[in-house]
Amino acid sequence: MDDNTSPLRLEAWSEDDLWLLHAMNAPELMEHLGGPETEDALLKRHRRYVDLSASSDERPGDAGRMFRIVLLPEEVTVGSIGFWAQTWDGEPVYETGWTVLPGFQGRGVATAATRAVAELARAAGARRHLHAFPSTDNGPSNAVCRKAGFELRGERELEYPPGHPLRCNDWRLDLEGGA
Repeated sequence: MDDNTSPLRLEAWSEDDLWLLHAMNAPELMEHLGGPETEDALLKRHRRYVDLSASSDERPGDAGRMFRIVLLPEEVTVGSIGFWAQTWDGEPVYETGWTVLPGFQGRGVATAATRAVAELARAAGARRHLHAFPSTDNGPSNAVCRKAGFELRGERELEYPPGHPLRCNDWRLDLEGGA
């Protein structure tokens, strides 16, 4: 296991976190996700994140949760990560995704956050597998999956955002044991 990761804390997404979606909507951060989103799309995404975190308070583990990534000891918000309920190949699973702001990349933040969110998904106990679907040409995100212990299951064709074809890698982590 790669222990060269930054200490961090995950904090539930809140109404106050819209600024973070704006910061993460930069072209260089959205390059592998179809480009920056419109203001309307950001507002809808923010509402989904807030609602997901609120529903998780009532039904822990059932729907998933979104988080701000807070780097320690700096106590600065450096990105987001979450896990949410999804159906993949007919199986109920969780999916995860993350973004780390420029200036904080390359410090192990995404790997540490992915390990932390995997533990939360595991503790929820509602689904056996956690999947991540980084673009095949997104080297850093694929490296995060590898370092966090996910198993590469192959390439897949997805649409993200809807209507935008995306060639991605299907990475899977078995929440009940091995990959």
